[in-house]
Amino acid sequence: MRTTKKYIYDFCEGSADMRTLLGGKGANLAEMSRIGLPVPPGFIITTEACHKYWEEKDFVASIWEDVQAAVARVEKLAGKKFGASVDPLLVSVRSGAPVSMPGMMDTILNLGLNDDTVAALAKSAGDERFAYDSYRRFIQMFSDVVLGVDIIKFEERLAKARENAGVKADYQIPAGELKKLVADYKEIVKEAGCEFPTDPWKQLRLAIDAVFRSWNTPRAITYRKINKIPEEYGTAVNVVTMVFGNLGDDCGTGVCFTRSPSTGENKLFGEYLINAQGEDVVAGIRTPVPIAALEKDMPEVYREFHRIAKLLEKHYRDAQDIEFTVERGKLYILQTRNGKRTAAAAVRVAVEMLHEGLIDEATAVSRVSPEQVEQLLHPQIDAKAKHDVLVKGLPASPGAAVGRVVFDADEAAERGGKGEAVVLVRPETTPDDIHGLFASQGVLTSHGGMTSHAAVVARGLGKPCVSGAEAVKIDLAAETFTVGDVTVKKDDFLTLDGSSGEVILGKMALMEPKFDENFRELLATADKIAKLQVWANADTPEDAKRARDFGAKGIGLCRTEHMFMAAERIPVMEAMVVATTKEERVAQLDKLEKMQEEDFLGIFEAMQGLPVTIRLLDPPLHEFLPKIPELEKALAKLDPNGAEAKKISATMARARELHEQNPMLGFRGCRLGMIYPEIYEMQARAIFNAACKLTKKGLHIIPDIMIPLVGTEFEMKAMRELVDGVGAKIIEGSGVKLEYMVGTMIELPRAALVADQLAKYAQFFSCGTNDLTQTTFGYSRDDAEGKFLAEYVQMGVFKENPFAQLDRDGVGALMEIAAAKGRSVRSDIQLGICGEHGGNPSSIAFCNKLGLNYVSCSPFRVPVARLSAALAALGAIK
Repeated sequence: MRTTKKYIYDFCEGSADMRTLLGGKGANLAEMSRIGLPVPPGFIITTEACHKYWEEKDFVASIWEDVQAAVARVEKLAGKKFGASVDPLLVSVRSGAPVSMPGMMDTILNLGLNDDTVAALAKSAGDERFAYDSYRRFIQMFSDVVLGVDIIKFEERLAKARENAGVKADYQIPAGELKKLVADYKEIVKEAGCEFPTDPWKQLRLAIDAVFRSWNTPRAITYRKINKIPEEYGTAVNVVTMVFGNLGDDCGTGVCFTRSPSTGENKLFGEYLINAQGEDVVAGIRTPVPIAALEKDMPEVYREFHRIAKLLEKHYRDAQDIEFTVERGKLYILQTRNGKRTAAAAVRVAVEMLHEGLIDEATAVSRVSPEQVEQLLHPQIDAKAKHDVLVKGLPASPGAAVGRVVFDADEAAERGGKGEAVVLVRPETTPDDIHGLFASQGVLTSHGGMTSHAAVVARGLGKPCVSGAEAVKIDLAAETFTVGDVTVKKDDFLTLDGSSGEVILGKMALMEPKFDENFRELLATADKIAKLQVWANADTPEDAKRARDFGAKGIGLCRTEHMFMAAERIPVMEAMVVATTKEERVAQLDKLEKMQEEDFLGIFEAMQGLPVTIRLLDPPLHEFLPKIPELEKALAKLDPNGAEAKKISATMARARELHEQNPMLGFRGCRLGMIYPEIYEMQARAIFNAACKLTKKGLHIIPDIMIPLVGTEFEMKAMRELVDGVGAKIIEGSGVKLEYMVGTMIELPRAALVADQLAKYAQFFSCGTNDLTQTTFGYSRDDAEGKFLAEYVQMGVFKENPFAQLDRDGVGALMEIAAAKGRSVRSDIQLGICGEHGGNPSSIAFCNKLGLNYVSCSPFRVPVARLSAALAALGAIK
């Protein structure tokens, strides 16, 4: 039955801009065909057909006449007949989603072979060995993908065939042994309770069905979740005329990137095999040779490939990942797609293509994702540390990984999911291992090249990978591997250096990464595009310097309570808290003031010329006292009449007095300043004294003072007057001009709702979204994350943890109210965010939408936030 809706497109009917309908692979095959490149004839069954497949039973039957008509058109172009007994047409059936999912869905090669057509193929090719090699590959692949027969059984029998023939490699097995292997393979299928189909049309129908099914395999679902690919995309099916790289020494197959996917270097980077089919390269079954060697093996083919590679890069304006086959000296391009690459490569390619005039600034910035910037901040092995290299493989994906050895992907997923650092060790990986790779710190394989499955997926996930370490002999049953006379067992520590290919036994010290000039240039370009500034949360001069080095344009949150935690300050702080009179308290505050001033001098100096927002004391006072059980234990060892015992007893009494049932909502924040104004006065003096001293030296200091946990107009007015009163005296006495602002954190729902009242006295609002999330939901973060939030995300109550990604409907709505009400009273009010959400890309996009002035995050998140702010301005993240 022919359908009225068009579900099938010949290559000549499609183009690159139809990738949503035709999938990335199909759209690019159509585009290459359109611009005259050597692409084998074929057709595409659309992603819309995939949707119908899951909605309607026997959907493939409803489009079968259209499939047959499409095959007839391919036959005409190829000059061959499908299922013919003379020079038969064989096809590949391949998946192709709108977004690249390398290795995650299914492919079948050599479809159309049976006992009759294999003889015809042998005759037309003049090579019986080639024909039966193609046939055994087809039976194995079809049985695995379509019939669900365990592939290990075929691999075991293949190994036996090599042994019988006395050869090491598959391509060396002679025709006679391959004929026996085909018969054995059919027997394996029968033993599994299946019958191998001999009708090529039935093979095609079952293969199309299997490719559609592969959209919802566990590995494909896992990959989509990891990479946030929408479920509704679906996959297309590509039916393409087979061309053969395994016909002899004038044939071959390979995978090549137009630029290095590891470093971004502008030169061809890839591998190929003579006399092989595509899966030999990707699966790591044979270790391929570098693409540069093709210039010597097949000079004319190499020159043509080099020309096409550069043409494709220029056409798509991005680095390409190209699959190719050479049949009897003729080059065919089987696929091109934007190449997966490491974070470092993504940055270098974007910047160099910008310099080359291939792309503009907005495109360059959008070529790097926030997740890739995070990968760039991964630690590296300390080059100065001495170490012995156990083995060296191929540097397939850069970065350093340290973890305990595991040999099973399921175990890696389970242990890694619990937060344990593991390194996955496998002979080679398959698409079914995706969950284990994702949960591991890194992956080591003994086989496979730089374009093997492990290498490609690890680069995409930002995981260090060392592949093709052939000296590693793995015993999966014993869960050990050996290198020479060294045996490494499961749970031993292993360090991988994916940048050099070195594998080191034990735990190596790691060091923080450094920015290169390409990264600095990309982030500077991002800053030009962004509407939001990126500030940092920093409590020490060291943090402030790091934040500035990472490109922060200010300090959005300096938590003064962290300054009191140093060992030499705790006794002074304890004495201040225990004090029963104002005089006693002030005496201790005078000591703390000198310490605070030193802190502020260091931070202001590091951030000169940029604003520094200092939050006055926020936590409850009892947090600065020892815990009561500790005090009781100490007291039990002392003479109860001694001076030390009396001191501890006084501390215990004060701790009990200050004890609260729910300290998060208790005597903290501005409530401390209201009841004990001398505490905030001391802090204000330290801030203004430090700022004025440095201003006298000619430094441009911009202090902003933030009052925490304000919920009423009265509190805001009182605290503003307190700060201004202290500031006026010190500034006048110093004889300098000093501009400063006083503002508050919006961390209570009431503060957001009465923001117009607060804005009468607050010159800026900074949304403290950690506490605002707690108070909006009524959750204690520690309890919620420890008890039920993970399950809530799994159940679908939340898409993401609201403490990691801003809750736009609730917390975001309060922020929107606060911004609007604040602006209604003070049009130039400065608005920012200083919770952990300030470094989350989705949350940054929301802040961009609200028109905030800045986001503030930890120093290490600053680069991520800078790029995210630009992507939000471009509409690339929403």
